[in-house]
Amino acid sequence: MSSPTADPGPQKVDRSQRKRTPIWKHLYFWVLIGISAGILVGLLLPEVGAQMQWLATLFINLVKVVIAPVIFATVVVGIAGLGNLAKVGGLALRTVIYFNATTVVALGLGLITINLIAPGAGLGYDRDTFDGSAANETIESAGGAAGGGFTDFILNLVPSSFASAFVDGQLLQVLLLAILVGVAITMLGERGKSVVYALDSFAKVMFGVIKLVMWVAPVGAFGGIAYTIGEHGSAILGSLAQFMVTFWLTCLLFIFVCLGPICRLAGFSILKYLRYIKDELLIVLGTSSSETVLPRMMTKLEAAGTPKHVVGLTIPTGYSFNLDGTAIYMTMGAMFIAQAFGVDVPLTTQIGLLLFMLISSNGAAGVSGAGLVTLAASIAAFDHIIPLVGLALIVGIDRFMSEGRALTNLTGNGIGTLVIARWTGELDRDRLEDVLNDPGQVDVDELMKAEAQGNGPGSGTALDASTEASERKAAVATVDSGDGEVQAGRDLESGPGR
Repeated sequence: MSSPTADPGPQKVDRSQRKRTPIWKHLYFWVLIGISAGILVGLLLPEVGAQMQWLATLFINLVKVVIAPVIFATVVVGIAGLGNLAKVGGLALRTVIYFNATTVVALGLGLITINLIAPGAGLGYDRDTFDGSAANETIESAGGAAGGGFTDFILNLVPSSFASAFVDGQLLQVLLLAILVGVAITMLGERGKSVVYALDSFAKVMFGVIKLVMWVAPVGAFGGIAYTIGEHGSAILGSLAQFMVTFWLTCLLFIFVCLGPICRLAGFSILKYLRYIKDELLIVLGTSSSETVLPRMMTKLEAAGTPKHVVGLTIPTGYSFNLDGTAIYMTMGAMFIAQAFGVDVPLTTQIGLLLFMLISSNGAAGVSGAGLVTLAASIAAFDHIIPLVGLALIVGIDRFMSEGRALTNLTGNGIGTLVIARWTGELDRDRLEDVLNDPGQVDVDELMKAEAQGNGPGSGTALDASTEASERKAAVATVDSGDGEVQAGRDLESGPGR
């Protein structure tokens, strides 16, 4: 009998010898070019810039075409991959608790900063003489979105038909259908394997579409920034500018003061995490939509050691229930309007507003101009105190605020996924540390290409495909030190909970 030889373990790439990908091959480089060009056009040719919004809208619409199918497929596969309903319930409960806790913190922080800085104080507008026509369209949209309040919110969770949720792009309805289908497949046992395989293959097709659409991201970023500056550049004066600065400051405080310690408790640095998702942050900055990077974020989080079933359930849920940036915007916007009209809102009313917005912010997903529309819907419930007509004050600068909302939402959802994976004991902490220390080893485009070809995660037929996915996701795209070809096959340890 031959003497046993020790397993040498995973072989890591020599980073000092690894050939780096030229910067011009990185997506973030071209997005930066697009943003810079958009700024120049907006400043130098504002009339031209004001006509460029269609480029950003085109890109966002291309992405939105596949968002609902991706969420449905990934949530179903994620739930089915857990294998039993007890695990599904445990993961869902932790997700809801964490998301609601951070949303309350975001709402509360918004109230604190807007009361301390009071950017609207002294404007002295009068409710009876103020011209609020600029907000008429938003208020009308809010009326349709808000409906009959909490009762309608619950009723609107259920689509009129299975297909209508996808046709209308209602992410909450899609999420509900996905949970029901995932639970039903789990109850089928072995017979559900073929359905999981089919949905996983379908998701790979959608990821392939996203990979193609990403080529348009720099153009979308160019159009979005050019339009923002060209159309609204003159609106950033006086107290409106102070309000915007206060909002952005609050978002930064939330990320670093609130989420930073949470990251530290979970065992990773928020600065390294932000560096890891810099490409996605730049795309969101240019397009003002966090939906544009949803598939990329899911791929990156899996590559960082988060099991597929956790990513598949948590990220889509976060896009509906963890809109921290939107929550901050809603409380600050409502109080800014009150200050501008000289209305003293009692503390008890502010707490009631916070609780109401905790519910209404969950309905923001899938609504066009979600932040402004849900803000209008919330103020309408308190119109006897806060004049709804004052919404016209911030309609013009909403575009400048939307970037902050989207960036904060994206950051919070990614962190939430990692934290929940750690909470459930399924986060590969060594893998996460390795990736955050060297983000260059993760090539999202190559990983998405591998998935589309069926060589990536989740290519198995069993219901535990999500567990296999977390292991296969350790096959992170790296650059070979020899001939410079991209490999998507680095075998690393990925046992969950290490």
